[in-house]
Amino acid sequence: MDVELDHCRIDVTDDENVEATVLSPQRELPGVLFVHGWGGSQEHDLSRAREAAALGCVCLTFDLRGHSARAASRDTVTRAQNLQDLCATYDWLARQSHVDDEAIAVVGISYGGYLAAILSQVRPVRWLALRTPAIYLDKDWESPKRRLHEDPELLRYRHRPVAVEENRALRACAQFEGDVLLVEAEHDEIIPRQVIESYAAAFGSARSMTRRLIRGADHGFSEKNAQKDYTDVLMAWMTEMVVGSRGAIAERKVRAYKEEGRIDGVT
Repeated sequence: MDVELDHCRIDVTDDENVEATVLSPQRELPGVLFVHGWGGSQEHDLSRAREAAALGCVCLTFDLRGHSARAASRDTVTRAQNLQDLCATYDWLARQSHVDDEAIAVVGISYGGYLAAILSQVRPVRWLALRTPAIYLDKDWESPKRRLHEDPELLRYRHRPVAVEENRALRACAQFEGDVLLVEAEHDEIIPRQVIESYAAAFGSARSMTRRLIRGADHGFSEKNAQKDYTDVLMAWMTEMVVGSRGAIAERKVRAYKEEGRIDGVT
């Protein structure tokens, strides 16, 4: 993401003109990739994608294998395959000529948040928003995802602190140097608070981390008030990240031009 700064003269009369400076964003726009949760679909993200598009972002939603039109493979699809889905959609978005491949946000919900965290280790993600991210044991990576919940160890695993070195998603979080939004549901019946605490503790290298608790929300954010509160939190954070980043770049560009003597009298 960059800002272009150009000088020009604007004619006032036939023999008079004024000096002017034009600051404009580059043609490429930030990208936002939305990742739904297990059992969900891209339809759950479309309303938030529309709002993010209004900020000047190119947004992409998609259905993971095992969902929607591909639901027939739900019993056999693995985490490895869904991570392939996510990498492929990220790469497609980053290749678009109107997308700034250095300014991509990934927004993940539950299982999608877990996959998004892992993605940040293998692709250059700048902003990472995780809503009630799930966590799974590293073993059985190639086993059908649906079978993972049959392991009684998973429930115990989610209720205890998990160290970074124990978990692939948390190791990715520990290496992430961008900005993070971590959202928790007050009455989450699927993801215990300890999981959120483990994620929060892992983001030691992040540029910034914003945590928000959505009051009255269950795991699926089934109430409209909870959905609205989450959308408000996400859009406020994205506005701060995307618009704030553009403003900071513009400020640095003007300061640099002033120091070079190319702009006079700028404060």
